[in-house]
Amino acid sequence: MEHLISVLELLKEGKVAESDSNVKVYEKSFTEKENVKLVMVNEQDGKWILAVGDGELYKELNGKDIKGLGKACPLSHENRLVLNNYFTYTVPQAFGTKVATMGLGDRLGLASPGHIQTLRNRKVKPILAQQSIRELTLTNRTMIDILDAASFAVFQEGYKDGYGADGDHIKEEKDIAYALSLGISFLTLDCSDHIPNQIESASDSDVRADYEKLPQETKDYFNEIYLNQSFDVDGLAIKYDEIALMKNVLLYGGALNYTEHVYKSYITEADKAIDFEISIDETETITSPDAHFFVANELKRRQVSVTSLAPRFCGEFQKGIDYIGDMKQFEKELSEHASIAEYFGYKLSIHSGSDKFSVFPIIGEYTKGVLHIKTAGTNWLEAVRVIANTNPDLYRKMHIHAEEHFEETLKYYHVTPDLKSIAPLEITQDADLPNYMDNDAARQLFHVTYGILLTATDEQGNFLFKDEFFKTLNEKEETYSQALVKHIGKHVDLLGL
Repeated sequence: MEHLISVLELLKEGKVAESDSNVKVYEKSFTEKENVKLVMVNEQDGKWILAVGDGELYKELNGKDIKGLGKACPLSHENRLVLNNYFTYTVPQAFGTKVATMGLGDRLGLASPGHIQTLRNRKVKPILAQQSIRELTLTNRTMIDILDAASFAVFQEGYKDGYGADGDHIKEEKDIAYALSLGISFLTLDCSDHIPNQIESASDSDVRADYEKLPQETKDYFNEIYLNQSFDVDGLAIKYDEIALMKNVLLYGGALNYTEHVYKSYITEADKAIDFEISIDETETITSPDAHFFVANELKRRQVSVTSLAPRFCGEFQKGIDYIGDMKQFEKELSEHASIAEYFGYKLSIHSGSDKFSVFPIIGEYTKGVLHIKTAGTNWLEAVRVIANTNPDLYRKMHIHAEEHFEETLKYYHVTPDLKSIAPLEITQDADLPNYMDNDAARQLFHVTYGILLTATDEQGNFLFKDEFFKTLNEKEETYSQALVKHIGKHVDLLGL
């Protein structure tokens, strides 16, 4: 760590050293607090926060003493908590219903600097930490890992305009309690386990039979409020005949009960503001506008306040590729969903929002630029593109492994790529490898095999790709950030944000 001495000497004088071949200095990270000066650097042993001065902040940071000049503090969980305690901008926050937010889902712990650079000074706030339990399991990461990575990225970039952290697609109460205990600012409640898919395709007689099994007081309540009643949503007429009402009650009654329980047991009892989103999109049942209204109206009647709601739209929002479906139908229903969300005072949420370029202008228009949109896998795909550009041998090995193991991913994701449309690897020149990330089938191939690729090991337990993958991306940190600025920037521009 000898080459950190000159950086510490300048830091002691309140100056930020310039980066050189031995040390990259993140100038935007420089900050001063109670006689302690801090700056983040990157050198051959990894990233550190250098600290000089005295006082409680200096004492609380754990690090290695460097020649009595100061400390080199690792990016550890313990040190992240110290930063959170002294610098409020490193703590995730809620944004409410009036500000557009974008869930960015950094699967690698490396993408957040690029995400911050993309959204800085835009009309949208970043939800930097966003990983579902499924994604955490597939990548062998933890909720603490993603919170640490987001907080350190904010510090590195000197980003002080606020960011969020989403406990994404959580189903179980134990996971809700745990996520809240860690300090998340956003909770996406996945209601799919409480939405019976078979109702939508059931015959009218079967629907009626199931509805009749409900308690009489339940049937009386819903019949009185909804049956043959007309609701006006700024010119959009919503009305329920007998079968439509029965279907909505059977489809969403359990989800509404669970949402109410979670809201009143956890969200209202949290020690800080929480953006609360409910997801009714992870099902086979398309959310019709009248179903959306039914759910929203019941939430209001039960005094459950949500920040955003994610319906299942018509057509397909498959991972990593553009929208599949009838554009005119999507526009009509999207406009109705947006009107309902505005009527009830929350944001419409768009899940699997990565790369849906053809419908972004429509979404931006009808939501009036106030929405929540989730992306995740697209920043992983941009990382793969960087690998293809800079480490073609590694890319080739990953591509072969992904093709060999693709079928294993279908129990987690619904994608329908035509793998035969992917150009054979053996006839593709190194210079053309990045073009695979412009092919829908190849994008989906990599999108869903991320967990397999990042955890694959040989017989001795050594990672097949992970170590070299991360080494390459760390060496090409700025290249990766600029790739994200370009790609995520395209999303933001088309949404009008």
